[in-house]
Amino acid sequence: MNTLSWGLLATGRIAGIFAKHLSQSQTSRIVAVGSRSQQEADRFGAEFGISRRHGSYEALLADPDVQAVYISTPHPMHAEWCVKAAAAKKHILCEKPLTLNHAEAVTVIEAARKHGVFLMEAFAYRCHPQTAKIVELIRERVIGEVHIIHASFGFQADYDPKSRLFSNQLGGGSILDVGCYPASMSRLIAGAAMGKPFADPTEINGCAHFAPTGVDSRAIACLTFPGGILAELSSSIEAQLENRVRIFGSEGNILISTPWTPGRDGTPTRIFLERNGQSVEEIAVESSLPRFAGEADYVAAHIAERQAPAMNWEDTLGNMKTLDRWRESIGLVYDSEKHK
Repeated sequence: MNTLSWGLLATGRIAGIFAKHLSQSQTSRIVAVGSRSQQEADRFGAEFGISRRHGSYEALLADPDVQAVYISTPHPMHAEWCVKAAAAKKHILCEKPLTLNHAEAVTVIEAARKHGVFLMEAFAYRCHPQTAKIVELIRERVIGEVHIIHASFGFQADYDPKSRLFSNQLGGGSILDVGCYPASMSRLIAGAAMGKPFADPTEINGCAHFAPTGVDSRAIACLTFPGGILAELSSSIEAQLENRVRIFGSEGNILISTPWTPGRDGTPTRIFLERNGQSVEEIAVESSLPRFAGEADYVAAHIAERQAPAMNWEDTLGNMKTLDRWRESIGLVYDSEKHK
């Protein structure tokens, strides 16, 4: 089996988790790290045993031993470095959301297409067997027709106007940071119910509470899909939510208790199925790898296709448009977008 050589573009918390998980990957190894300073690259490299340490992102992209890059900068920087990575002929796994908005996502995808490189938005849960099992259950109509989807993702963070989470300049707010997960899951489930890979909502109505920096600290959206499927999404960076997905159908319901980080350490996950009038059935889903190792292996398996079935370019564009419409419904436009 061929090994994919990775470079890490940025050295934040999520890059550290990615580096830790990749030690268990069957197809991938980290060969280099790039940061905005040599000191930070050296610190990260020493912590995770990475010998090639670059003091700039440009130097990382110029490294001939790097075949693919994992980009985990703040959201507003994703588009710039995805385009530059594509021009450098590096395959790309970019953290969610792919970009700040739909227009930037189009630019990134066109760059990947032009330079013939792989590109995937890093929704690791989409690559996990649990998500494939959910889609299978919906397509088999084990709960009949899907009527309502409830999906939430939220956590509590102390307010800090300079932090990435609350900064307007850094694309902060709950919708882009974690609301993108319920949006993508609802689109996946609605699509599965219609026999399609995904579906886009016909209507979005949202409401939100705003932090003093002008970003949403908590938000809710109601999505209407073709066929009358409704989805209620909630996101927060100032309150711990249930972080669950429940799907209600004409003949029962499905509960996913760990939808966003399934098999965090390679442990089995469980889906709870309740058919009308019957006791709850537990469906175990096995996975031997932590989620980012599985995601990296998934990327390696689909490099030649340039897109991944679990999160292809059309799906990403649909999700970005959904997030744009959610933000539009609450009147959230980032300062950087106002200047364009």
